[in-house]
Amino acid sequence: MFRDVRRRTVRKTARRNVIPKYAGEFAMVNGRLRNKLETLAYLRVMGAHDGLTATLSENAGFDAIWAGGLGISSSFRVADAGLLTMTEFLNAAIQMRAACDLPIIADVDAGFGDVNVVRRMVQLYEAAGIDAICIEDKQYPKRNSFRGGNELEDPGVFARKIAVAKAAQGGTEFMVIARLESLIAGAGMDDALSRAELYHEAGADALLIHSRAAHAGEIRGFCERWQQTGRGAPVFCVPTTYADVTARELSAMGISGIIYANQAIRASTKAVTETLASIAKHDSSAEVESSMTTLGELFELVGMNDVLGDTPWEGVPQLTGER
Repeated sequence: MFRDVRRRTVRKTARRNVIPKYAGEFAMVNGRLRNKLETLAYLRVMGAHDGLTATLSENAGFDAIWAGGLGISSSFRVADAGLLTMTEFLNAAIQMRAACDLPIIADVDAGFGDVNVVRRMVQLYEAAGIDAICIEDKQYPKRNSFRGGNELEDPGVFARKIAVAKAAQGGTEFMVIARLESLIAGAGMDDALSRAELYHEAGADALLIHSRAAHAGEIRGFCERWQQTGRGAPVFCVPTTYADVTARELSAMGISGIIYANQAIRASTKAVTETLASIAKHDSSAEVESSMTTLGELFELVGMNDVLGDTPWEGVPQLTGER
C-alpha cells in the first residue's frame, strides 16, 4: 500500500518543477545526520530558535540542532499551538542552516495540513538543506505535549503522511522522523508500539518516543519492546521531565538521539529577564556587566571582524573581564 503511494507521488512531482531554488541551486542534504547516527554512540541534539542559538549550540559541541516548535513559537511570543505557519517555521530553520554546519532536525508539528501540504513541505525543507523533519501523530490543531487536550491522529492517516513525505523527497539522505505521542495522550505502550511498526513500514527513517513521566521508565520500556521487533530504526527522545537521566544512560536503554528541545529558550528567557530587571532597578547596567558577553565576544561570534572595510575600535572590550 505504502509503495503505491510513493510511486504515485514520484510520478506526479516529476511532471512539474514544484521545488523552489534557494540561491539558484537545489540544496541537497549531504547525509551528515545519517552518518552521525551510524558512527556515534548517541547524538546530543540542542533545541535552537534562531541562527544565534544554532551557532552557540555548535560552539558548545552538540551533534545536531533541533529547530523546535516551542522555541520558535516562543521567539515570536506566540503559543505553541499550531499558530505559526509553515513558512514561518521554515524561515527560522533556514536561519539556522545559514548559521551552522550541524545537521538540523526541523520540528514540523503534525505536518501543517493534509498529504498535499506534507508533500510540498518536504520539498521546501529539503531544498533549503534541512537534514530531517519530525512529524508528530496528533490531530490539528496540535497542542504542546506538556499541556492537555492532545488528540491522536488515526494511525492509518498518519502513516500515509509518512509515506507521502518519503516519496516527495528528491534525494536519498533526507530523513523523516515519526514522533509518537501515544504516551502523552494516555493511549498506552501497546498503542505506541503498534503505531511505531506501522510508521516504520510506511517509510519512517527514525522514531521519536515522547514521554512526560518524571522518570525514564516509559522510555526504557518502549526501547526494550522496540528492539524485540527486530526493526533497526533509531529512536530519539526528549528528556524534559526526566532531566536527571544522562544521555549516556539513555543511550544504554537504546536511544540514539537525545533532544534538549527547550533548554536554550528557557535559559535565555531567564537570563534576559534577570538582566533587564537589574538594569531597571539600578538605572544602570553596572551590576550585570560581568555576567554579560562583551561587545568584543559578540562581534567575534557574529563575524563582525570579517566585515570588509570595517576598522575595529580599540576601546571595545575584547575578552571577558576587560570591561
